[in-house]
Amino acid sequence: MFRKELAFAGRIVMVGFGSIGQGTLPLLLRHIDIRPEQIIIVTGDENGRQVAAEYGVAFHATPLTPANYRSLLEPRLARGDFLVNCSSDVSSIALVALCQERGALYVDTCIEPWAGGYTDASLKPEARTNYALREAARALKRPGAPTAIHTHGANPGMVSHLVKAALLNIARDTGRPATTPKDRAGWAQLAHDLNIRTIHIAERDTQVAEPRKVPGEFVNTWSVEGFVGEGCQPAELGWGSHERHFPADGHRHAAGCKAAIWLNRPGAATQVRTWTPLAGPIHGFLITHSESISLANYLTVGGDDSPAYRPTVHYAYHPSDDTVQSVYELAGRNWKPQEAHRLVKDEIVSGVDELGVLLMGHAKGAYWYGSRLSIQQARALVPHNSATSLQVTAPVVAGVIWALRNPDRGVVEPEELDHEQILDFIRPYLGEVVGTYSEWTPLADRSVLFEEELDREDPWQFKNFRVA
Repeated sequence: MFRKELAFAGRIVMVGFGSIGQGTLPLLLRHIDIRPEQIIIVTGDENGRQVAAEYGVAFHATPLTPANYRSLLEPRLARGDFLVNCSSDVSSIALVALCQERGALYVDTCIEPWAGGYTDASLKPEARTNYALREAARALKRPGAPTAIHTHGANPGMVSHLVKAALLNIARDTGRPATTPKDRAGWAQLAHDLNIRTIHIAERDTQVAEPRKVPGEFVNTWSVEGFVGEGCQPAELGWGSHERHFPADGHRHAAGCKAAIWLNRPGAATQVRTWTPLAGPIHGFLITHSESISLANYLTVGGDDSPAYRPTVHYAYHPSDDTVQSVYELAGRNWKPQEAHRLVKDEIVSGVDELGVLLMGHAKGAYWYGSRLSIQQARALVPHNSATSLQVTAPVVAGVIWALRNPDRGVVEPEELDHEQILDFIRPYLGEVVGTYSEWTPLADRSVLFEEELDREDPWQFKNFRVA
């Protein structure tokens, strides 16, 4: 079932070794013909030292900062080496620039700023958006430069490949030619022809850990620091060409691709209606993610300012119940993080992470396509993983393999990779991969007890999804 994909003679430097780094390491050793002594871990604390020792991998617990990252990484990176960035609070843009200088390859799961960048009160909200981070990353595109894959975890990352697969499934099921497009223009035209109005990255995590959350504690099934950071960023969404009700708290960008807008409120304080097959209708947090921007940008037909077509794209995330309570407590503290943080992995006793893409507006209404992975399945598949982490770590390693086979593509995003190659690799790690049609809309079963300003002529307007 599992095989070595290719041999690698260089070094792999892993920056960050929390839940994602620890879950990625056994997959790297499983699928790449490499010796443990070729891997070096540089991370900010002692978390994970025992896991590194289990695999015989060098471990250095030194936090990277703007002052020391070059001195720590330059001696460990040479031409042809690979930097796998699983960190938080380390600038992705600084690391890519260094890799370009050293001739090294690169992959990360999100575009991170230096510590404090998400919540720096001296910055205007627009400067703290993922839109701004993405534009800075895209400025590093250089023809023929070493491949640097940004945002290739679960979401962002895997979900962009799921969207392409879902588009082909909908085309097939609605009687349209399901020929795989060859380029960005082809994918955008297919989405337009199918009348895809809105795309949610719709996720419901039902994993439960023991002991349960207590007051004054933030509990999460992946990085606590990462979730608090992105939850405190402004909510962001790709803004569709069909939208006719611009949010009162919405703001456009003056420069760049102009495919997205931001709301003047934290993503963790913004909720939207969405749907998944197991959970049914749910309220999710509109947390900013790079795929909200990159997918909307990739599927645009026409010019940036007034496109002929663009779907609305955003994340709709219902995390574990203890994480929901942690977010509500965080908001009550006026976004001052709790003193205690607990990343749960071995403590998880049950549950499933149901993560997929919900494409709406086409001839069959709504279509959810994605992964249902239980904690029991994840543990049986790969050591040191939960359901949440494995949906991230498998795409990370898929990105490493793609970059090794395509070493001179410069800065690229998930939409620019071959979706079939990536899905072929990660599918064995996704549990049950499901495609389900639904008649659900955000107008379904809306209570008549409350007067709401809804657009009943077009269910797929963002104002109908947003929770007042």
